[in-house]
Amino acid sequence: MGGRPRVAITVGDPSGIGPEIAARAAEDPSVLDVCDPVLYAPTDPASFAPGELSARAGRAAYDQIVRATADAQRGGVDAIATAPVSKEAFRLAGLPWTGHTDLLGHLTGSTHVAMMFDSDVLRVVLATVHVALADVPRLLTQASLEATITLAALELPRFGVPTPRLAVAGLNPHAGEHGLFGHEERDVIEPAIAACRHRGVDVAGPFPADTIFLRATRGEFDVVVACYHDQGLIPVKLAAFGRAVNVTLGLPIVRTSVDHGTAFDIAGLGKADAGSMIAAVRLAARLAPRTVSP
Repeated sequence: MGGRPRVAITVGDPSGIGPEIAARAAEDPSVLDVCDPVLYAPTDPASFAPGELSARAGRAAYDQIVRATADAQRGGVDAIATAPVSKEAFRLAGLPWTGHTDLLGHLTGSTHVAMMFDSDVLRVVLATVHVALADVPRLLTQASLEATITLAALELPRFGVPTPRLAVAGLNPHAGEHGLFGHEERDVIEPAIAACRHRGVDVAGPFPADTIFLRATRGEFDVVVACYHDQGLIPVKLAAFGRAVNVTLGLPIVRTSVDHGTAFDIAGLGKADAGSMIAAVRLAARLAPRTVSP
């Protein structure tokens, strides 16, 4: 007990900026102060052309995630911090997952996982993730939203929030305006909030999405549950891009990641900002249990 955590750093898509930012994070003094980083990369990294989308790169990224996850599950590493993968490269490789979140849920047998972005000014949890906007109303069910709200409330104490105050954003403009602009708030979101409040969760809403994130940045709430990907990520990236950390809630292992993508356009040019990767590793180290298997 009490030892320095070992944090696995996967390089993500080897044709993107992942290898660069992962290597820089592994050498950063602020990272080395808090953990022992372990890089997970393909054995032949030089064989991947920078900026080139390929099935081979997608498979290589997948293989490193699988290896790091297995090591975390058996206790060989205490946490995982992942560089970005390409969802299109995953598809070219014939992989059915849309990214880390659903893949890690599958690998660990987790029943419900959620994506949270953590920063010093705003936290956001996504009720749906990488799906078409047209599919959001169908996928935003009362049961799934209740599970996400409950999971966020259970996980927030690990982030230094012992009694979290949650807000839920409405799906429609003006949070539906009492059914004038949509019925999802009345039929799905309000009942989910009521059920969670009945179980003791401090959650309120649904609130109009055009103001609730601002209210959270001013300290009124500790986390906002957003209905869909861009609804949550636009405000958090506007407020804290390069400092925010993506965390998967609901896993039996610790997993963090960056707040950006593969950036194929600058891969191999030495321009990538490693700030979010460094923040992700440092957060993984803080969340990790302090036990390491030999």
